[in-house]
Amino acid sequence: MTQLSDIVFTQHFNEPLIHQVVTAYLAKARAGTHAQKTRSEARGGGAKPFRQKGTGRARAGTIRSPLWRGGGRAFAAKPGDYSQKVNRKMYRAAMRSILSELVRQDRLRMIDKIMLSKPKTRDLAKLLKPITWRSVLIVVAEDDRNLELSARNIPTVAIRNVSRVSPVELIRFDGVLVTGDAIRCFEESLT
Repeated sequence: MTQLSDIVFTQHFNEPLIHQVVTAYLAKARAGTHAQKTRSEARGGGAKPFRQKGTGRARAGTIRSPLWRGGGRAFAAKPGDYSQKVNRKMYRAAMRSILSELVRQDRLRMIDKIMLSKPKTRDLAKLLKPITWRSVLIVVAEDDRNLELSARNIPTVAIRNVSRVSPVELIRFDGVLVTGDAIRCFEESLT
């Protein structure tokens, strides 16, 4: 059994920092692909629809004015980038705080290693049977194809590499199962 590092796993719970990092992570995932046309982008409307004076109507230069049906939008939505900047130091501090809180809540458990000789969902389900959590995130140091294929068919289980684990996933799952190698990777990357 590996001893947990005090620097990574005994930090105080910094809720504002965690909220900022999680919000930034979710914001970066937004596609921001909404788009509408302005009056200059709407097709047509090249000619003046009627003469300037003498008709008794308000003057108009194009049929694609925002006032007209079929015209462009006055303040058209454009594709946007919602990403927020999070410093590396802030991200590491938030991850340490999340991991420490998981340890305090007994939602983080360590296992030496998970070895599956072949990809069998039944074998992984049997291994996870004693765990009472409804959903489990398994964090490993290196990608294991057999483990990924075994977990793929269980909707409440996810496998993540240490480098790909997100703060949102750590919070979302009921419990986190971490291998000994992954613990060492966390300690190296978050100190």
